[in-house]
This record gives sequence, C-alpha cells and structure tokens, in this order.
Amino acid sequence: MSADRKLFLILLIACIFGTIAVLPYTLTLQGELLQNLPVPLYVLLAAQLIQAIVLFGVAIFVGLYFAKKVGLGLPILGGWLEGRVVKSYLKSILGISIGLGILAGILIIGLDYLFSFAGVPINVTQASINPPAWQGFLASFYGGINEEVLLRLFVMTLIAWMIFRIKKTEEGKPTNTGMWLAIIIAAVIFGAGHLPAVMAITTLTPLVIVRTIILNAVGGIIFGWLYWKKGLESAMISHFSADIVLHVILPLIAVI
Repeated sequence: MSADRKLFLILLIACIFGTIAVLPYTLTLQGELLQNLPVPLYVLLAAQLIQAIVLFGVAIFVGLYFAKKVGLGLPILGGWLEGRVVKSYLKSILGISIGLGILAGILIIGLDYLFSFAGVPINVTQASINPPAWQGFLASFYGGINEEVLLRLFVMTLIAWMIFRIKKTEEGKPTNTGMWLAIIIAAVIFGAGHLPAVMAITTLTPLVIVRTIILNAVGGIIFGWLYWKKGLESAMISHFSADIVLHVILPLIAVI
C-alpha cells in the first residue's frame, strides 16, 4: 500500500474515532430533543456514523489531492509514512501549537465575556446544559481531528487552490495574500458552521450570530495559519489544546 493510501486510511480512522468520541457530549446537549425520536437511538447513531465516514472520506481524499498542489499537507504523518525521521520536527512544533491553542481558548473566553455586556449570555451555546468535563475532553478530539480535516484540509485547501489558479507567485507558489484569504474565509465558514448547534439551544439573534462567528473564527484563523506554516498536525494539536481550555478546564473552574 502506498504512503498516500496509508495516510488516507489513518486520517479516516482518526475521524471515525473523533465522531464516536464526541457522542456523549452531543447526546448530553441534545438530551431533551432525543426523547421523542421516531426511530431507535442506535439507528440514528449508526446513520450518523455512516454519514460521517462518507463525508470525511471525501474531505480527506479531496484535501490530500489539492494540498500537494499548493504546498500544504501533513509533514509529520506524511514524512513518517515515507520513512523520514520526524521526531525533531514534532518537538519543534509542540510548543507553538499548544501555546497558540491555549491563547485561542483564552481569547475566545475573553471575547465571550465582552459579548455578555451586550446582553449575550456567557457561553451561550451551553447556557442551559453543561456537559461534564470528561465529555468535553472526548469532544476535544472531534474538534482537533474532524473539524481540522473538514475546515483546514478540505475547505481551506480547496479555497487556497482556487485562488492559486487565479494568481500565483513567479515561482509558481500561492501568494501570501491568497493564503490569508483562504485562512479567513475558512475561519468564517468554521464560525458559521456552529450556528445550527447554537440554534438548537438558544434563539438566534443578529448579536448571537455575530458572536458565534467571531468567537469561532478567532480560533480558525490561528489554526489556519499553523496549517499553512507548520502543517495540519500543528493545527490539530492547537485546536485540541483550545478545546481542552474551553470544554475541560473552564467547566472544572466553573464548579469550584
């Protein structure tokens, strides 16, 4: 089996794990909505898993294909599968990845607090239900793996490639402006993608919409920059670290 196929399978298995890991968290948030299901819960969960396998399978395949064309990718996993020594590079990205992830989490908490002065409840997406920290820990794998595959490897890569087709450097590489546009657009899409979850829990007002997009876009921009400069693994580590701050540390502090 080629290194590319192995990379595809590793990412797909990781996304399946992330999809399963987030279930306790989502079931807690949607507890009331699940009481009157027209089908058994296990049927719904099985359908969601199949849907996830198809969705992430396509996202990984397309993302890996276009990533090579614009100089993006997974230098650690890809290098390891090709037999290169990647331990030193992994060590070199850990600090900045975790540090920027923690910073993203703190920035999101701070901005959330500022929005509270405008009448938006702090942590509005969990205003009435607060999943326990262990569920938040498991859900963090979904953010770090699945959301980065979907929003960075797939969406950001595809946008970067489309811009690259329009304008490139003399060396045939994506321009910095083009990459930043891809990062920002993907980050805004990332923020907008959280609106259905917010809508299921609270009323969507213009301020709630703006708050949801801005708070999530902050992280998306940081993760997008790391994907560009350090590789997808760096963005995954950073996103996971940010979610640990938001879904594990913050809930634990709240109960003290």
